[in-house]
Amino acid sequence: MRNHLAWWGMVTLIGAGGVPLVCTADEPPAEATTLGEALTDGNLLLFLRPRWEHVEQDGKPKDADAFTMRTLIGWRTKPWHGLSATVEGINVGHIGSQDYNDDPAAAAASPYPVVADPDMSGINQLYAQYTGVPETDIKVGWQSVKLDNVRFIGNVDFRQVMQVLDAAAIENKSIENLSIYAAYVWRVRNILDQQLGSRTPLVNLRYGWKPGNDIIGYAYLQDQAKTNQNAATGFADNSNQIYGVRANGAYPLGEKWKLLYTAEYAKQDDYGDGDSRIDADYYHVGIGGQWGPFFLRVDQEKLGSNDGVYGFQTPLGTNHLFQGWADQFLTTPRAGIRDTFLAAGAKVWKLNLYAEAHKFETAFGGIDLGSEFDLGVTWPIMKRLSAKFEYADYDAAEAGPTPDTTKVDVRKVWLTLIFQY
Repeated sequence: MRNHLAWWGMVTLIGAGGVPLVCTADEPPAEATTLGEALTDGNLLLFLRPRWEHVEQDGKPKDADAFTMRTLIGWRTKPWHGLSATVEGINVGHIGSQDYNDDPAAAAASPYPVVADPDMSGINQLYAQYTGVPETDIKVGWQSVKLDNVRFIGNVDFRQVMQVLDAAAIENKSIENLSIYAAYVWRVRNILDQQLGSRTPLVNLRYGWKPGNDIIGYAYLQDQAKTNQNAATGFADNSNQIYGVRANGAYPLGEKWKLLYTAEYAKQDDYGDGDSRIDADYYHVGIGGQWGPFFLRVDQEKLGSNDGVYGFQTPLGTNHLFQGWADQFLTTPRAGIRDTFLAAGAKVWKLNLYAEAHKFETAFGGIDLGSEFDLGVTWPIMKRLSAKFEYADYDAAEAGPTPDTTKVDVRKVWLTLIFQY
């Protein structure tokens, strides 16, 4: 089981571009000789994450203070004839008084800002895995899935209740430097513990032409009427298809220097019974440099618009990691959004430092949407324990002509401990 993306990991995610195709559990151990050995000689999975989140939001009479705890505990069997199983339970609960609103649907009525970490207990992951075919990994069941930089397909692991997919997935690496991933998703459990039916094929091809440098092609066809984007679009059916290509990496220029780059384009259209007005494009371009543990880069990401009618949506992505950590643009305004940002990172002593500065405007009409500064510090206290400080400060612009272009100032602070076994 992998930890969620630490902000020093963002050096890799945004800088070096070395995120694996699918972030899954660790590789299974050697084969068991008997079924009994497979069941008893497996691996314990344990992940503990207490966190305090503080939110100040203009227009709200009270600040939010959420002290929550996520516990993941499970067991992975040893493979027997290539077959293994993983079961993982989850418990998320608040500690002390609940001085925050955990339901985005009640945002207008609550005196507190939203902290979308509801209490829940249940099964987080439950899947069978088969690795008996060379260079092939097959999984069936509830599973965490992260593709590329998690912009379009992610597990939203930042939130205490993570997103998981009920799916059948296969990944093959039999061709040198090429990873082929395909899956079919029939159900989604989102961060609010809602289970939504889906008919979604996923295809992702990654060619690593040089270590840390990849060319990727993908197709994500989400036949799912109800998503967390419905209120943003106003459409009854948001089923959509995304086709795209991506080049991303860190090209070595010397012993310590690397050229950081990203060039990506995608097109989103209606799919299945999706609304015919779903029609928008996407691009992300960026360039920078890395010297040892230090990097600096500038990027622009655009989620386009269908002439102000529909903005490019990413309903299965880990949207918290993009367009600022204050979560003001988890859904895209109908006029789209263009985000120009500067990112920097460094490792000083044991501390991993990361910062972003954003300037936002609509892709259609060029309406000012404000700016944001984000800062993250990760401290690896010991082998299995780390601490994190994160800060986000969103400065809103003047009120826009539509509700989804009218924002308010928001400041957020997170203090987190992470223990992983």
